[in-house]
Amino acid sequence: MQIKHGKNLILKDKNTVYIDSTVIIGDNVTIYENNRIEGNTVIGDGVVIYPNNRIIDSKISDGAVIDNSYIEKSAVGKGCKIGPFARLRPDAVIYENVCIGNFVEVKNSHIGKNTKASHLAYIGDADIGENCNIGCGAIFVNYNGRKKQRSRVGDNCFIGSNCNVIAPVNIESNTYVCAGTTVTYDTEPDSFVIGRVRQEVKSGRAHKYLKEIKESKGE
Repeated sequence: MQIKHGKNLILKDKNTVYIDSTVIIGDNVTIYENNRIEGNTVIGDGVVIYPNNRIIDSKISDGAVIDNSYIEKSAVGKGCKIGPFARLRPDAVIYENVCIGNFVEVKNSHIGKNTKASHLAYIGDADIGENCNIGCGAIFVNYNGRKKQRSRVGDNCFIGSNCNVIAPVNIESNTYVCAGTTVTYDTEPDSFVIGRVRQEVKSGRAHKYLKEIKESKGE
């Protein structure tokens, strides 16, 4: 296996790592077992690639950490943390010091510096600013059944858990979107956005529905 690499490349297990001859690897890179790096991929200095990744035609910048993830035709900025179990689909551009965590999928989107999407989110056809938080279960809804459209989020925004951002929409900088909100209209800077259905509690009614569930199961 001919590898183009700089100084101090560490391959933890050469027998379980595949690297195309077209791949370029910088200095002080560590690659653990069970990795496949393909095509015109460039790995920067000081990158750590933990086990079980597939990286295709992508740029991984200096100091990034990749763990148990799939990265295709994407760019990962300096100091980013990707994974475990993340997927970067084509044209994902991840800027410096971004966290893309477990079960987060990014497609054709730009994620600004210091932004975090730590778990269970889909970011498709979106431009996310710097210093944002994308909560668990947030979905950027980019397809209406006929065409795909794009959304934009400014800097310093908070997108709460289980939010839906329905494209096309612009969320301006310093906006706070409460958990469980569906965003369909543009916001002004410094907006507080909430769109939940009001909770109703009807005391003494649960037994009826629980009984029906048991009966349907033959219990």
